[in-house]
Amino acid sequence: MKILVGLSGGVDSAVAAYLLKKQGYDVTACFMRNWDALANNDYLGNPTINNSQCPQEKDYDDAVAVAKKLGIELLRIDFVKEYWDDVFSYLIREYEAGRTPNPDVFCNKYIKFDAFLKFALDHGFDMIAMGHYAKRVDKDGIAYLCKSFDQNKDQTYFLNQLSQEQLKYALFPLGDIDKPEVRKIARDLKLDIADKKDSTGICFIGERNFREFLKNYIPAKKGKIIDIETGRELGTHDGVMYYTIGQRKGLGIGGISHEEAKGWFIAKKDVKNNILYVASGSESAYLFSDKCSVKNVNFISIKPKDGAHINAKFRYRQCDNPVTIKFINDDEVELIFDKPYKSVTPGQATVFYDGDVCLGGGLIDKTFYKGKIL
Repeated sequence: MKILVGLSGGVDSAVAAYLLKKQGYDVTACFMRNWDALANNDYLGNPTINNSQCPQEKDYDDAVAVAKKLGIELLRIDFVKEYWDDVFSYLIREYEAGRTPNPDVFCNKYIKFDAFLKFALDHGFDMIAMGHYAKRVDKDGIAYLCKSFDQNKDQTYFLNQLSQEQLKYALFPLGDIDKPEVRKIARDLKLDIADKKDSTGICFIGERNFREFLKNYIPAKKGKIIDIETGRELGTHDGVMYYTIGQRKGLGIGGISHEEAKGWFIAKKDVKNNILYVASGSESAYLFSDKCSVKNVNFISIKPKDGAHINAKFRYRQCDNPVTIKFINDDEVELIFDKPYKSVTPGQATVFYDGDVCLGGGLIDKTFYKGKIL
């Protein structure tokens, strides 16, 4: 069986390729280039970039070295236009609307498991594989997406928008091992990237001074920071779109004389009036919600019954939160929380689980507390 592996230049995809080859598959690797830093003029957003080589080209060189070491062919393909149209433009629209998007979810849906999958099938490959920490379990002709053995690295959260068809063409070789074992395998293979730092930041764009990066696409617009409880003006912000619900760092406001210093946390963003509302203390009631509406709902294998009691994650690596799911229509559901949860954020993904099975997910549209929209 011919497998096309997405080789990123990192340790996870390298070990995934090795494991597949060891299992007897006919393995070819492919490096995806999806962001043109020069064309998009974002170098100022990352002070670590120098003129000698951008990080994406360094990743490509690492991928070349891995492919050579493993004795497999390496292809290279550009999805710059697809990434801009389907992922980055969405990210900018969401930030402009005051929401906090998660581009990695749509990067998987539209690039890694769509454009890349189509490329693979068009070129005679039977399946694709990635270095995600996730499992695919087949039963009675249905493919189920399940949590990985390494619960700390599990990435099913980012795969919640996959279709059944996409999942049936995908392999996840790292589903049954943990990160320390992955690095050990890479060291045993004497791969130079064995101890390479995990990639962070925006999918395919990488690490950036994010606020400065966004200013290239959304102009800064200063406004007031208001104490949501008292109405006091506490300072100024650079633009509400640069902040997220629950954020503490980077607000530029400190304690108030004669008041207990509990820290300030973003509780609400008023895009229309360009006001950032903050609450005092991490346990402030203004940071909690007891219900949310979710749009762009996708179910991978099992659609739960209306009124079912399931689990949901509102952020990556968050614990599972018990909720009751109510269907509004085929595209939208309402989640009623077992208890109030903190910092549930419009624009972020919420992902549904039944035990270890990832049912799917959607985008948080609105949050509520005691019947009021937050």
